[in-house]
Amino acid sequence: MSVVRRTLGFSWPALVALAVLAAPRVVLHDLHVVEEGRPAAVLLAVVPLICWVAAVLWRRPPRPFLTVVVIGAIYGVLLAVGHQILWDEAFGATGPRLGDIDPRAQEAIFRVAAVFSSLVTGTLTGVVAGAVAAVLSRLVIGRQRAAGQSVEKAWRGPDDASATRPPQG
Repeated sequence: MSVVRRTLGFSWPALVALAVLAAPRVVLHDLHVVEEGRPAAVLLAVVPLICWVAAVLWRRPPRPFLTVVVIGAIYGVLLAVGHQILWDEAFGATGPRLGDIDPRAQEAIFRVAAVFSSLVTGTLTGVVAGAVAAVLSRLVIGRQRAAGQSVEKAWRGPDDASATRPPQG
């Protein structure tokens, strides 16, 4: 078993696949197919994060927060690449401007800023979703432990005469 799989609970291809779930929003937004604030845009933004959290709750990696932060960072890379590829479609001839600076320098500045912004956005998205995943993981594991302990308290084995036998079923 690889270090990544032991630490994060998923293989690299699985982590990338989870991050890719959020990529359609980037493409559809940059192509102006989906407008911000519309129900479709909200679903495209929220459903992948729910899937990330659900995957972590299902697989129970040892570090759920870190796992989702890594997925978010991968998403940030995909976000940066998507914005760079779709730059002309997103902005066309009316791209952002910085006054009298050479247009090529302006574009370079904005593109570098977009890459940085995308990486930060993806990672922070992972941090928020990771925090939710970590809290929910603790709640789920806590409930399972509590349920397991109540059965253990009820009956500690065939030699335990002080407790009642657990229900058979």
